[in-house]
Amino acid sequence: MSALPLYRISIIGLGYVGMPLARLFADNGHEVYGVDVDERKISLLQNGVSYLSDFTNSDISRLTDTNRFHAGSSYDAVSQADVIVICVPTPLDEHDSPDLSYLQSAVRGIVPYLRRGQLIVLESSTYPGTCEEVLKPLLESTGMKVGRDLFLAYSPERINPGTPWRLEEIPKILGGFTRECTDYAKQVYGSVFHEVIVVSSLRTAEMTKLLENSQRFVNISLMNSLLPLARELDISLWEVIDAAGTKPFGFTPYYPGAGIGGHCIPVDPLYLLWKAKEHHHNLPFIELSHQVNQQMPAYTVERLAEILRPVELGDSSILVIGVTYKKDVNDIRESAALKVISILQQNGSKVSFFDPYVQELTIGGASVPYIALTESNVKSFDCVLILADHSNVPYDLVAAHASLILDTKNVIAKYAVRENIISL
Repeated sequence: MSALPLYRISIIGLGYVGMPLARLFADNGHEVYGVDVDERKISLLQNGVSYLSDFTNSDISRLTDTNRFHAGSSYDAVSQADVIVICVPTPLDEHDSPDLSYLQSAVRGIVPYLRRGQLIVLESSTYPGTCEEVLKPLLESTGMKVGRDLFLAYSPERINPGTPWRLEEIPKILGGFTRECTDYAKQVYGSVFHEVIVVSSLRTAEMTKLLENSQRFVNISLMNSLLPLARELDISLWEVIDAAGTKPFGFTPYYPGAGIGGHCIPVDPLYLLWKAKEHHHNLPFIELSHQVNQQMPAYTVERLAEILRPVELGDSSILVIGVTYKKDVNDIRESAALKVISILQQNGSKVSFFDPYVQELTIGGASVPYIALTESNVKSFDCVLILADHSNVPYDLVAAHASLILDTKNVIAKYAVRENIISL
């Protein structure tokens, strides 16, 4: 049996998507040229220091020791590559519309170094049509034609930071501009992923990622919308969800919280909504889910004010535990915790925080004090507000010594059942 071919691969964007992909390709014998315009990241990598919660310093050293991983800030590395994989952020702008500035900048950066025969793959989440409407014209500004001189494919990232999933075990969705584009990309990804699933077009692949996250967005928002009703009926919504989850078919558990954060779930559905409106279609489920999600930080503060009485918010001291957008990661992008803290500060509360993954936090131009979790520190606050359910937090200590706890993640319930421990 002949060995799979080895490629020279340039990965543009060395974040939560790009770095695991770089490691996977390098571990399988491919030569990897990582590019990131953030000089701080490049400096850290070159000094063996990780900036990602899913990578230890030892992981970076092992990757570097392969001698198959090269990191830099210059796009000229693209000229050495057979394959260019783009993994840059695709956030929303101030109008909740797609912000493709990072993507467009990256593509313009690689254009001077492109040569015939190269495969360009986009992994960043985006709306259907991006590859054909945005990337293809930029690539063809070289005078080369996509599908003849250059090859173009889309393969949505499916990284789930903070979980034990191994990247190569997650099925890889793939769609190409032409059959030749698809075949080339399938051969590349098939050299490292256990399963590559080919779909019929670029647009199908682009929409697949948006559907995955829209489904989660709508269902989590449904749980959030049920919170006030469950509370009025004196029912624990978490208990209801866990009970419903015992059904062996037809039900997937989703849990409420202070708001959906991160770079995918609250963002991707709005890319789809934007595209739908461009085609004069409405997506009311996504619109309503977005409204619910936007209201959750304020709802959380309202609950906090309610349980604090007779202490007023403006006279209160609050210790926030967990400021990242999800458990066991160091990513604060779109984190609901930041919005909750901002509202508390606007109401005059004195807010401090603890997070095992974040030691410095600035909101509204002001630094939020970091507090170690000690018995005396926990006792000194009017309320402890849990906004992220990190695994490595001493919840037993918090449960034992906090005078009041608002638990938006229902994580304290396993340690204690007391009147001063209140769920969202």
